Amino acid sequence: MNTLQAITKRRSIRKFTNQPLSQQQIETLLNAAMLVPTARNCQEWDFVVVRDRNMLNQLMKAHPYAHMLSTADCAIIVCGDTRRETAAGYWPGDCGAATQNILLAATDLGLGSVWLGVYPTQERMQAVAQVLGLPKEVLPFNIIALGYPDEKKEDVDRFDPAKVHYEKW
Repeated sequence: MNTLQAITKRRSIRKFTNQPLSQQQIETLLNAAMLVPTARNCQEWDFVVVRDRNMLNQLMKAHPYAHMLSTADCAIIVCGDTRRETAAGYWPGDCGAATQNILLAATDLGLGSVWLGVYPTQERMQAVAQVLGLPKEVLPFNIIALGYPDEKKEDVDRFDPAKVHYEKW
């Protein structure tokens, strides 16, 4: 699958089969995440991989829209470590880029994924941080639910020329 195919095929999957992901697949996703550019190359992201069913259940309780973790094989929580932030305020963009690489790599591997927003909702951030035992300087950005898809979604075309401006507004 080429990059544009992965972009086109990527859909938010909320229902997964019980087929487990391999450790190699998880490492491939993490490697893809760590290849993104970051502001001043500070690479302030960290990743928490959760496969334990009890921990996934705790994350479901911490996030009001995380019901898909009930069938996900694993979750990757993308976090920003503000201790490594050399360009103030850029960590969310850097974590978003890492997230997008995970989502696209998952699509390429035939996996399903969905991005569950945590940042900037303080209540969710505190609850997820508590479940994971994050240091106070490490902020949870999102939860990515992963597994083999147990649903099929159609491709969509969201291109809207009315939202494109050349040279000026």
